[in-house]
Formats: sequence, structure tokens, C-alpha cells
Amino acid sequence: MEEFFFPGDFFKNICEKSYLKDLATPDAFHSNPGLVWEFYHYRREVVRRRCPNAGHIALAHAEKQYTECGRSFFVITQNVDGLHTKAGSVNVLELHGNLYKTRCLKCSDIRVNFDSPICAALLGRGSPIIEIIPYEPVPASQLPRCQNLINSNICGGLLRPHVVWFGENLEPHILSRADEIVQKADVCLVVGTSSVVYPAASFAPSLANRGIPVAEINVEVTPATHLLQLVFYQYSFSLTIIMVLDFVM
Repeated sequence: MEEFFFPGDFFKNICEKSYLKDLATPDAFHSNPGLVWEFYHYRREVVRRRCPNAGHIALAHAEKQYTECGRSFFVITQNVDGLHTKAGSVNVLELHGNLYKTRCLKCSDIRVNFDSPICAALLGRGSPIIEIIPYEPVPASQLPRCQNLINSNICGGLLRPHVVWFGENLEPHILSRADEIVQKADVCLVVGTSSVVYPAASFAPSLANRGIPVAEINVEVTPATHLLQLVFYQYSFSLTIIMVLDFVM
């Protein structure tokens, strides 16, 4: 799949050549919820057709092995695609939420939603290869609405993707759980991350500073590289994951 920061032409044209990350903000949703929902609807549909890669599978297999040996194994991810769970990982902590969860702006109800399309008005919308001219955003009244029952009445509030946008903080209970896992870790793999988004970027260096073995598996150098004990570049993610975990087990 394309990386999050890849600037698709469709959304660049609409947003005056801005990057996709400009859509992932509370202000963007407030000013144009229809456009933001098109972006996330399209991402949901793309991810729906994707399968976990060998790296996902290797981590799920490692968790199974560790569990059978009476040890704990956790995946802390900044991804919102749910592919770790799809691969079979059980102990997954999604720092930035999930594309297939929604949150109501009115009642704060959070629930899983795999509907395709998520609402009728978004059917066929958001694709960078399908240009709608003239472009008209989906009206807020036709966007996904909350079905939570409150005093026997449907809430009906506007839903937003349950993901962490730029300028937002992690949910306190998620951050607390991540800190708990990191504090108890006796080995850590950092796989395919830029190590620039905090607080996740601080996890590996904090472990390395305590003398905990930390291995970085990536395609390029990151700001955390010089702080870590083991570094692997341009190797197969899945094979390297298996090799490192077999070595430390």
C-alpha cells in the first residue's frame, strides 16, 4: 500500500496541492467533513482488499511461539489498517486507532464498523483515479451517522474515523497501556517505522538506555538508529524478525 504521506493527485488538486496529512486534522474535518470522509472511505476500501504481508505473519507466529513458552508478546503499532489482527496477532495495541472504528462527535460512542460503503453517499467516492467534475463534497447530512440508542432514541450525531489526527493526543488509557508494556519489556523490535512520531518514537531509545536489547529492522536510517544495539537494513523483514526473535528466545 502507499505510505500515508504519499500525495495522491485527486486530494492534492482539491486541497490546493497540500499533502494528504492536511486532511488528517480536526480543523479539516470541521471545515470539510465530506472531503475527509472521502479520504478515509477510500483508505478503508483499499485496506479491505489487502492481505497481511510476511512481516505481519512473522510477528503473529512469534507471538504464538512466545505464548507457548509462557512469555508475553505485544505488538504496539502506529498503523490503523488492522492487518496485524488480520494476520493472527492477538495482543495488539493500536496507538493511532483503527480505520474500521468510528466515534460519534455527539455522544462519543465508539464502535467497529466494517460497512462497505460506510454510507450510501460515499459509494465510489475518494478514489484518486476517478475524478468528479465539477467536484462537490458530500453534504454533512449524508455522512455516516451514529446509531447509538440513548433513552430509546437514535443519537444521529456525525461520526468521525476513530483515528488520531495531527494535533490530537493519544487516548490516555492507550498511552498508559503502551508505557506499561514498554516498562516490562525484556527485548524490543522496531520494524519499519520512521521514529519521528512521538510518543512512539521514544519507546525504543528508552529501552536501549536501560540496557534492553533493541533491534531496528528498516529500509533506511532513522533518528533512533544510533541509539540502538542491532540494526538491519534492506533485508527481508519477515526473515529478520524470525532470526532476531529466535536468537533472543
